[in-house]
Amino acid sequence: MARRLSNESTIGDVLSEIIQVNKLQGGIDDVGVKEAWKNLMGNGVNTYTKNVVLKGSTLYVELTSSVLRQELQYGKDKIIKMINEELQREVVKEVFLR
Repeated sequence: MARRLSNESTIGDVLSEIIQVNKLQGGIDDVGVKEAWKNLMGNGVNTYTKNVVLKGSTLYVELTSSVLRQELQYGKDKIIKMINEELQREVVKEVFLR
């Protein structure tokens, strides 16, 4: 059962408590990573992106272009850094391009 918050709690505290109690952080992270990928990679990469899934701290990106996949392979560390900076915390630790 959730603990009762005082009447003087901020909205942020209440939302954090709801997220923690209902174990919603994973879903929120998944949506955030998908949006970050879309915003950071631009239309060129998004055209060839079929699916983006976050499982734990591993990001799986399914691409339709083998040439693009090979090109992005070289910048995996930079992709991880950019996504984590966009989300303002360390969510992604590893990226697999398929």
